[in-house]
Amino acid sequence: MARFRRPSAGTIASFSAFLIFLALGGEADPAHYVNPIVRQRADPWVYRHTDGFYYFTASVPEYDRIELRRAVTIQEIGSSAPVVIWTKHENGIMSANIWAPEIHFIDGAWYIYFAAARIGEPFEHRIYVLENDSANPLLGEWQEKGQIVTNWSSFSLDATEFALRGVHYLVWAQKDYAIAGNSNLYIASMSNPWTIRGIQTRISQPQYPWEQIGFLVNEGPAVLVRNGRVFITYSASATDANYCMGMLTASEDADLLEAGSWSKSATPVFQTDPAAGVYGPGHNSFTVDGQNDVLIYHARSYREIRGDPLYDPNRDTRAQALDWNADGTPRFGNPQ
Repeated sequence: MARFRRPSAGTIASFSAFLIFLALGGEADPAHYVNPIVRQRADPWVYRHTDGFYYFTASVPEYDRIELRRAVTIQEIGSSAPVVIWTKHENGIMSANIWAPEIHFIDGAWYIYFAAARIGEPFEHRIYVLENDSANPLLGEWQEKGQIVTNWSSFSLDATEFALRGVHYLVWAQKDYAIAGNSNLYIASMSNPWTIRGIQTRISQPQYPWEQIGFLVNEGPAVLVRNGRVFITYSASATDANYCMGMLTASEDADLLEAGSWSKSATPVFQTDPAAGVYGPGHNSFTVDGQNDVLIYHARSYREIRGDPLYDPNRDTRAQALDWNADGTPRFGNPQ
């Protein structure tokens, strides 16, 4: 006798997406994505290039390599084949815990920023840069440009780059031994894609209770320039269900290297939603789908974690449309 088999959640979600696709006359709805986009990929970074492709990279659960994928839509990233473009060293620098790669296209070349430690010192991370001048970053040769040297040497990670009015900036997380906590956020201008220029400025440190659960952490910055302002989202607290996102804001006309130019959200802008079954959303990036802004982030589908959350592999990449308030500020809503 044939038995009815209950369809999986993924099958139901895919069928629902297909119905939406038909209802729109066969046109994709840029506001709807079937989550997760990519399973077991934390710290996701999605960049849409002028060639029409989306380029994706993220931390792999083994923390031993950097992968790239490309796809013509955000939804198709998960089904695209990953290409390993770099593998950790056997010893010495860049030999342990390869974290949070980001891909950027700057002045005609591709760059990947990532954090790495070394065997024997697995949590003494520093920031490193790769360069590729091939038109397609999945091809060509990736050159190691070395470490980004900050104003002092300490645990540092999660570097991201942006340009505004002809000036390139780097924003990253770093420990200051004079301040209690694990990491703060800093900004500096750049003389080239692997060199900061001048003094780095601290623009945020964990000061609110929601930034200090488990660890005192500000990390994973991502930059969005819209409506005359510069928005920097970041993640806070331990990488479990307490992980959440805050936001810094500055005027485009301000001196971004002055700490006083930045204001900070007093409450999280994006956080766990048990009703949606999404826990610990954070370490985001931004991209676009047509004319729409899109939030890319990782999260788990359950609260309880066995052992160290860092070694739980089930932080999945997710996507959702980013809305805007009447005052020109982003409205993140609830994770989906």
